[in-house]
Amino acid sequence: MEIKKQIEKAKQGDQTAFTFLLDYYWNEVYSFMLIRTENETDAEDITIETFSKAFDKISTYNNEFQFNTWLIAIAKNGHIDLLRKRKSSLFVEITEDEDQKAHNVADTTPSVEDKLITEQNLSQLLKFIKELKPHYQEVIQMRYFQEMSYQEIANKIDEPLSNVKIKILRAKKLLAEIIQKGK
Repeated sequence: MEIKKQIEKAKQGDQTAFTFLLDYYWNEVYSFMLIRTENETDAEDITIETFSKAFDKISTYNNEFQFNTWLIAIAKNGHIDLLRKRKSSLFVEITEDEDQKAHNVADTTPSVEDKLITEQNLSQLLKFIKELKPHYQEVIQMRYFQEMSYQEIANKIDEPLSNVKIKILRAKKLLAEIIQKGK
């Protein structure tokens, strides 16, 4: 029942509900993709892309189906797309217009993770950040130390805005977990 409530809130644009769904389903989608790809980086990239697409298209989600089934279908398509791209090895540039259509996953109100992160002293925080995977270290560093906007980060790392937002959400969650373990 809680999941259906969160899905409905997410359909209304509730950022906390998006974060809840991301946290709740991340491991399931990631594990599924890890088995298919046998590659942590690919699995993580496809999972990020999956949540990005799901949040963009959440209004099209049909409640008659399980939410995780819908996410897995998106992930499978993402994996097929990745394989096609590798086979064709053609570079398709994402247009500015498509990037502008990316939904706003970012919430400006500080989350529990934000509060935990800001409570750390700098040297301790840097030590914790080093425990993250390099691509998470990079977005955290750009967002919080260089104070770059989501759009600036997207431009710098040449990724869609929605992917950057999901990466930052995920990085904050992982960092908060590392901080909790460190206490």
